[in-house]
Amino acid sequence: MSPRPVDAVIAAARDFLGERISTNQALREQHSRGEDTTTPTLPDAVAFAGTTEEVSRLMTLCHQHGVPVTAFGAGTSLEGHVNPVRGGISLDLSRMTAVLEVNQEDMDCLVEPGVTRHQLNDHLRDQGLFFPVDPGSHCTIGGMCATRASGTNAVRYGTIRENVLGLEVVLADGRVIHTGGRTRKAANGYDLTRLLIGSEGTLGIITKVRLRLHGIPEAISGAVCQFPTLAACVETVIATMQAGIPVARIELLDEVQMDACIRYSKLEGFSALPTLFLEFHGSPAGVAEQAETVEAIATDMGGLGFAWTADAEARNKLWKARHDAYWACIALRPGSRGIATDVCVPISRLAEALLGAKEDILASGLTAPIVGHVGDGNFHTVILVPEDEPDALERAWALDKAIVARGLALGGTCSGEHGVGLGKREFLEQEHGIEALAVMRGIKASLDPKGILNPGKIFRN
Repeated sequence: MSPRPVDAVIAAARDFLGERISTNQALREQHSRGEDTTTPTLPDAVAFAGTTEEVSRLMTLCHQHGVPVTAFGAGTSLEGHVNPVRGGISLDLSRMTAVLEVNQEDMDCLVEPGVTRHQLNDHLRDQGLFFPVDPGSHCTIGGMCATRASGTNAVRYGTIRENVLGLEVVLADGRVIHTGGRTRKAANGYDLTRLLIGSEGTLGIITKVRLRLHGIPEAISGAVCQFPTLAACVETVIATMQAGIPVARIELLDEVQMDACIRYSKLEGFSALPTLFLEFHGSPAGVAEQAETVEAIATDMGGLGFAWTADAEARNKLWKARHDAYWACIALRPGSRGIATDVCVPISRLAEALLGAKEDILASGLTAPIVGHVGDGNFHTVILVPEDEPDALERAWALDKAIVARGLALGGTCSGEHGVGLGKREFLEQEHGIEALAVMRGIKASLDPKGILNPGKIFRN
């Protein structure tokens, strides 16, 4: 009997990876899924790459033998991106952690894909620079590029798309290409960088990333304001954004999410009410002016006090609670698992989307806290699915579809930052149309004719 193609790849890869390609059961299980609810799938082997050359050699082998490859970073994805649904090789890039260069004067840097945003900001701190894209989890830069990540700072600094200047990418057949550059603008050729950002490992493997950096603000202040109703909370957001106030962060938590955060993160002095967390960056005078203007708007909308502070410890405690919101949700209903939605709508339609989602949640009979980066119209519900209720999962998916359908009807998108993966595939044709989807498939076929790069993701087949 002839060996399976994947066995031939594993044997040949041992020549340059040695023990860094493994069929160990525990390792395969660790690489069978991310932080989502999709059914785990074991890869045939896990390969830990250390250089672009190793990635290239491995991709050349897999292309020759038609073996699937699924890139893996920190495993924090929420839509099944890293689930190797067709087996093959899970290519772990988490050991590629070098910050290769920092250009302080030009405010850019070059990093390997396994660097996390925390590691990068620790490295930059003494140079007066920081990288602002903040999804909240301990994700890698490569994974953030692959999923077009966003987060709490996007309202002021943009998403990962706006903060990547260029990429080094290994294609399906092992060729290495470089996209973009160090200039802040260019007008030549196709924008391959933007094509690859958000491609979820289906068009190439990212091995280097050139990032735009920002100066650490002279002054930072944080604020919290609670509201008697969700409608008043949302209207404050809309008025703030339409007034052109350059808030750095503006996060909404409904009363259910706030209750969960109070319990989980031991937040004192707050009530289980709709709440805004805000942050302002700039000069001391500018920060004070921004905070005072938003306070006036919140007061007009019925805000129940507007507490703002420049104390770093107090601010960090609030944002730690916000970043732990998912785990606070899970702790709210022990024995449940969470399904996260990710709708984004134009800011003018935010009230309709959020209040409509609230009605859908009440009708479902499920618990689903709402939290979101509402400054850019993006919000999440974490639908809690009790394991002891046989119909709960079916009800949860029906709720998810209702929330997405409303978002699309309001001119929004099914995913503002989590990506498509396995979980959002059914909505793509509805959002983009059959002809646009055909163009996407054509691009995929051109760059990956054998369909070995993260197969089964984005497209249903």
